[in-house]
Amino acid sequence: MREEAASLAVTIRQFPHGEGLPVPAYQSAGAAGADLFAAIAPDAKIFIEPGARLLVPTGIGMQLPEGFEAQIRPRSGLALQYGVTVLNAPGTIDCDYRGEIGVLLVNFGSEPFEVVRGARIAQLVIAPVKRAVFVAAATLEETQRAAGGYGSTGSFREKKT
Repeated sequence: MREEAASLAVTIRQFPHGEGLPVPAYQSAGAAGADLFAAIAPDAKIFIEPGARLLVPTGIGMQLPEGFEAQIRPRSGLALQYGVTVLNAPGTIDCDYRGEIGVLLVNFGSEPFEVVRGARIAQLVIAPVKRAVFVAAATLEETQRAAGGYGSTGSFREKKT
């Protein structure tokens, strides 16, 4: 038997240029992300040229409960089909932000990408946040990895035995 995920009330405000567009919506029963929609003028012709980026308005703001963030993530179909993704993925919306949500899209494809009103441009994932207390120290506990950084645990081409 499948347990239902707990719901979290998130208040959405639609700005005038977002009126008539859907609020963020999950597209399937198991979806982790809710789609965000482009809130550009109905008659606008907006293109993202190859290699360029654009901050796309969504026409909404939100009120998250304290202890949560919203993450802006790419839509896999846009990335696969057009080479378009969210540049600062995941983007973070803090619980005390009340302005309009914008999605920073970048076109890594080879053709201009047209953004049209109502297009599903990104996903919104709501996640809990745990705040840290940072404690200064002269040393850190030793580990096998130690200070080994980029590539120190092996290459993706190496076979593990």
